[in-house]
Amino acid sequence: MSKDALHESQIKELTAKLRGCVVLPSDPGYEEARRVHNGMIDRKPAAIVRCMDAGDVMATVNFARDNGRRLAVRCGGHNGAGLGVADDAVVADLARLRGVRVDPEHRTARVGGGCLLGEVDHATGAFGLAAPFGIISTTGVGGLTLGGGSGYLTRKHGLSIDNLREVDLVLADGSFVTASERQNQDLFWAVRGGGGNFGVVTSFLFDLHPVSTVYAGPMLWRLEDTAEMLTKYRDWMAEHEDDHDFYGFFLMQGFPLEDHFPEELQGKTVCGVLWCHTGTLDQAEKALEPIRAYKKPALDWVAPMSYLTLQSMAGAGLPRGLQWYFKADFVGELTDDAIEIHAKYGKKSPSVWSVMHLYPVDGAAGQVGPSETAWSYREAKWSAVYAGVDPNPGYRDAITNWSRSYWQELHPYSLGGGYINMMMDEGEDCIRSTYRDNYERLADVKATYDPDNLFNVNQNIKPARATRPV
Repeated sequence: MSKDALHESQIKELTAKLRGCVVLPSDPGYEEARRVHNGMIDRKPAAIVRCMDAGDVMATVNFARDNGRRLAVRCGGHNGAGLGVADDAVVADLARLRGVRVDPEHRTARVGGGCLLGEVDHATGAFGLAAPFGIISTTGVGGLTLGGGSGYLTRKHGLSIDNLREVDLVLADGSFVTASERQNQDLFWAVRGGGGNFGVVTSFLFDLHPVSTVYAGPMLWRLEDTAEMLTKYRDWMAEHEDDHDFYGFFLMQGFPLEDHFPEELQGKTVCGVLWCHTGTLDQAEKALEPIRAYKKPALDWVAPMSYLTLQSMAGAGLPRGLQWYFKADFVGELTDDAIEIHAKYGKKSPSVWSVMHLYPVDGAAGQVGPSETAWSYREAKWSAVYAGVDPNPGYRDAITNWSRSYWQELHPYSLGGGYINMMMDEGEDCIRSTYRDNYERLADVKATYDPDNLFNVNQNIKPARATRPV
């Protein structure tokens, strides 16, 4: 047990105020309860509070603050840096706040703070609607949205934060507020991209869009074709700059040894594009016809499918518990030199599990001003991630070094910052470069709503008084 363990009297005091329960290091379920998606993270909280409602969240925030404890907030546990847990901290686990209420008439969804993307997709899909989210169904809505949120619908409908109407939050003083364009506007501006720095979001209200069947799936080529196909991908995206139904993220990653993949691809790293076209079938087939004709893919699984099926596709071969090390960039232009670096690092991949993805973040997302939300890189064309991945802890150094080296060589070709949801614990300089001119305003909002920086287990923005000389 940690030398900094909570006293029995403290636990009794907290438990008396909860509908949910508290999981302690001595409890049988503790080891499973403290796990997050990234197997590289091995942290031991003092207590994990399984919150049932906003009242439980308020009690947990008050308890952590009053007892001088660090407070971590966990939704889906997908954060690369494992910021949903911290050693000797109190964890507000939102996994049971999973209600979804769809209003098909007004095309909105009220989403609990602990919901996973797939749960919302299932609820909204029944009405032929969807919210613009990420690409892996087990990701938490909360962490994804507060960091910005990009995915298959980004070019058509913007980032997740561009489709957010309001949030309910528990603040550092334990109070409960709603933030929207009509109330607490400064707070609403900050949570749209500023991460979990300002409070615990217990519910989100999203705008929804008609999405049911899409023309989507992976189109893959040999790894040796990376430079050629990434160059063509750059051209294809430029040709469809104004066609926001046209989306595809470029990838380099491997395929596990599973029977449903072609034998010649199993256990090998490949390059390719995971497409999603939201227009009519005729429009989609016409858009992808010259791509198919250019070079015969080694695998072509692009076909009509439900949006729900697409949303569950990307994470199918990446189960919980793998070791991950992330680096990230915003990219404005794919130069020939940058493409050669991508091809080089694809060949140097430390494991078949490791990935490079280039997610388009232009189109509708690029039509929002850089200061309208906390997300400042509205001029970016892509959000890039370089992630060393492997199930074996013995490969930790190899995957970390590959990701870092990859990023170091490519960063000079980037816009300067990176997507906070795809970062490890990078430090204040990196955070400032991600928010650029928005950072000081975020620090001011932080000083108003969390002056003592209770919410610091995140990509932390320090309160203004702590960031400026007196």
